[in-house]
Amino acid sequence: QVQLVESGGGLVQAGGSLRLSCAASGRTFSTWALGWFRQAPGKEREFVAHIARSGGNTYYADSVKGRFTISRDNAKNTVYLQMNSLKPEDTAVYYCAASVMGSYANYDYWGQGTQVAVSS
Repeated sequence: QVQLVESGGGLVQAGGSLRLSCAASGRTFSTWALGWFRQAPGKEREFVAHIARSGGNTYYADSVKGRFTISRDNAKNTVYLQMNSLKPEDTAVYYCAASVMGSYANYDYWGQGTQVAVSS
């Protein structure tokens, strides 16, 4: 059974930084594509970032491009989201997700989420 566990969320002032981590169980982690999503109160879940199996290709939502960086460490079965220059509108629950087939659009497993709050 695959499990994804996020950590690293918290409260930060605008302009600050946080690094989210998502640790995964499973022996085939290196073959998965991985993504980060977020859901703000009263809003639908939205895509934030994606990293391909090899880690060579990354994609970002326009709203976070240039401020957030997704990376992975296959030796540690972990994916990261470095968030810089945070804004109050980044406040949300952040979820990591794994695509066993390496898809950009379809994810098979989801974590429970970690809360990020950015104060102005």
